[in-house]
Amino acid sequence: MTDIITILGIESSCDDTAAAVVQRINGKALVLSSVVVGQEILHEAYGGVVPEIAARAHAEQLDIAVEKALVQSDIKLEHVDAIAVTSGPGLIGGVVSGVMCAKGLAAGMNKPLIGINHLVGHALTPRMTDTISYPYLMLLVSGGHCQFLAVLSETEFDRIGGTIDDAPGEAFDKTAKLLGLGYPGGPLVEKAAKNGDPTRFKFPRPLLDRPDCNMSFSGLKTALRRARDLLVKEKGGISYQDQSDLCASFQIAVADTLAEKANRAIDIFKKTTDSKNFAVAGGVAANTVIKKELENIAQKHNFTLLSPPLKYCTDNAAMIAWAGIERYSAGLVDDMTLAARPRWPIDHKAKPMLGSGKKGAKA
Repeated sequence: MTDIITILGIESSCDDTAAAVVQRINGKALVLSSVVVGQEILHEAYGGVVPEIAARAHAEQLDIAVEKALVQSDIKLEHVDAIAVTSGPGLIGGVVSGVMCAKGLAAGMNKPLIGINHLVGHALTPRMTDTISYPYLMLLVSGGHCQFLAVLSETEFDRIGGTIDDAPGEAFDKTAKLLGLGYPGGPLVEKAAKNGDPTRFKFPRPLLDRPDCNMSFSGLKTALRRARDLLVKEKGGISYQDQSDLCASFQIAVADTLAEKANRAIDIFKKTTDSKNFAVAGGVAANTVIKKELENIAQKHNFTLLSPPLKYCTDNAAMIAWAGIERYSAGLVDDMTLAARPRWPIDHKAKPMLGSGKKGAKA
């Protein structure tokens, strides 16, 4: 008998409105559709995501994205087994929009509702794209998050290390803004860096003097701003070559830091398991220089580096649908009390890295 589970996924945690239909057939994933409606043109003038604008755009696009995903998958809503939705962490306006949309669909069609932690969606993506087994080591590196995780099951994650301030993706965006490159920053910084000299500016590799796997990128961003300001003071501005050299020097500093911390994370991970899988996901994982450095570290330890296709590294609903499949299979579903959460640590046992407050631990 064929074991088939079909889930509709919805994602709206930042600036991408996404919907997807994913099936698991005899243990393997089949992405029937994945619709992503970006908002870059809405935020470009501001050099970053404006939460109020993002929330309004999600409210306008969610039903359209869901309809497109269903049409492209050739699956009717009544035939899906459940509806999975990102219920945190993220920009609260966008998360609320997605959760309310999913609740309406679930109530109207009498379907189970499954709330998904956005970080879990990223962390489980390699199981969708590469069908790997638990456990495995994961580097989740995106615009708002950067963590090394031991992924033990669909509900168990041990955080080995992470950022204590800005995530790499945020640092890339701020670097692009400081240099007038535009938004989104990651691809633009990488493009400029291709023509640059990565040795011209001696930027710091933060926290490499500490033996743990924690990281910091706010000081690196500050060092770049000071280098830019010095060039402006000396020359009255910066040239295209200065811009490229700054980007290249910044990029290699991030890559070196991630590579060394990955080296330490693998050493820690090896002490508890024989698994040789090291996965990386999140938008920053698309950076070719960073990916190459991580590949070198994986090879050093005789590990296999798994990097999902770019369309599943950046924010998307296929990963949310797949995480929904994993939870649905384990009998983990929610009800109409499901709440949107701006903060939602993936490892509940670990101490908060970025502080805590009334809304809970940030990470």
